[in-house]
Amino acid sequence: MSDMRLVVTGAAGRMGRTLIRTIAETPGLKLVGALERADSTHLGEDAGLQAGVGGLGFAIGDDPLTTLVHADGVVDFSAPAPTVALAELCAQARIPHIIGTTGLVDEDLKRIAAAARHAPIVRSGNMSLGVNLLVELVRQVAAALGPEFDVEVLEMHHRHKVDAPSGTALMLGEAAAAARGIGLKNHSARGRDGITGARRLGDIGFASLRGGAVVGDHSVIFAGESERLVLSHHAEDRGLFARGALKAALWARDRKPGIYSMADVLGLHKP
Repeated sequence: MSDMRLVVTGAAGRMGRTLIRTIAETPGLKLVGALERADSTHLGEDAGLQAGVGGLGFAIGDDPLTTLVHADGVVDFSAPAPTVALAELCAQARIPHIIGTTGLVDEDLKRIAAAARHAPIVRSGNMSLGVNLLVELVRQVAAALGPEFDVEVLEMHHRHKVDAPSGTALMLGEAAAAARGIGLKNHSARGRDGITGARRLGDIGFASLRGGAVVGDHSVIFAGESERLVLSHHAEDRGLFARGALKAALWARDRKPGIYSMADVLGLHKP
């Protein structure tokens, strides 16, 4: 089979550069396009030189229509608006769309689900093997311990991250909520400040820390009357997310249209 031809969005960002470098190191993959927002100062730069892998002979652009013409898939760690637009373009082209973008709201997810009727989409708040194993562990522990154990999700990221809680934190909270048969939207606490009153029974709490160059730390605390259980994951290299996303791209290449998760890609079984 020929190399899978990929387009990377957010090409000049931290994840974009990491993805370009990882594609260059991965057999069976070839970068054929790099996209950035229209006001990026990196438009026109050679995508390979910008990522530190040597010249690739094509520039970072802002026109997905011309960039997707020769692509077999898109790997997308950008922002909600361009991600939704790309989902619709990938649906028209019938090519896989790998979405690592966070901060998506309900309306975004509805449009992405509509696009998935025509092309495979793998969407995850975190592409790492370790985090997706953690999600499954959280699901099992939340079901086993029951509502008498309060659940708190703590996450920390670098100072430049713009959304909170992180997509991974929400994945973890959703896993705990699903295991207990509740909806996270109506059972979460995110903005404690001042006199908040007692903790509401059954809520899942979130705390977000920002600082330095932290790639991603996540902990889920199950707090009972006389004991606490803490499950944690610490990401030390952004490359692990890139490797997971590219694994997802190769996996999705011949899949039927639909919404998939990293649990599908990794063959994890949900209890």
